[in-house]
Amino acid sequence: MKAWLQRFMYGRYGADQLNMALMILFLVIALTTPFLKNNIPLILNLVLIVLIYFRMFSRNISKRYAENQKFLKLWNPIRNKFHFTIKHTKERKDYRFYKCPSCKQKVRVPKGRGEITITCPKCHTKFDKRT
Repeated sequence: MKAWLQRFMYGRYGADQLNMALMILFLVIALTTPFLKNNIPLILNLVLIVLIYFRMFSRNISKRYAENQKFLKLWNPIRNKFHFTIKHTKERKDYRFYKCPSCKQKVRVPKGRGEITITCPKCHTKFDKRT
C-alpha cells in the first residue's frame, strides 16, 4: 500500500503551508457549522476540501509553488508579529524593552541594573535609561 501511494504521488505537488492553512480553516468551519442555521458553511467547506485535494494532487508544481509563496508573503509578517508578542511577554519578567530614539529599533536590556547607557546594535546611538 505504501509503495502504491508513493508511485501515485510521484510528480504531484503534495501538501504545503497553504494547504495546511486551508485545512485549519476547513476544521474551524466544520466545528462551527452545527451552531449556524444556514447551509453556506457546508458549501464553503465543500469548496475548501475540493481546493485542498486539487492542490495536493496537482502536477503543475511551479504554479502551486508560486501560490504558496504568495500566501507565505502575506502570512509570515502576521506570524512573526504573533511570535514576537509571545516572546516579548515571556521575557518581560527578566528584561526591559526600549526603542532607540533615532532608528526606533527595539533593544532588550536586563532588569534591575539601575541607570545604564544603552548602545543601539543597529545605529550605535547611545542613550541612558533606568532599568
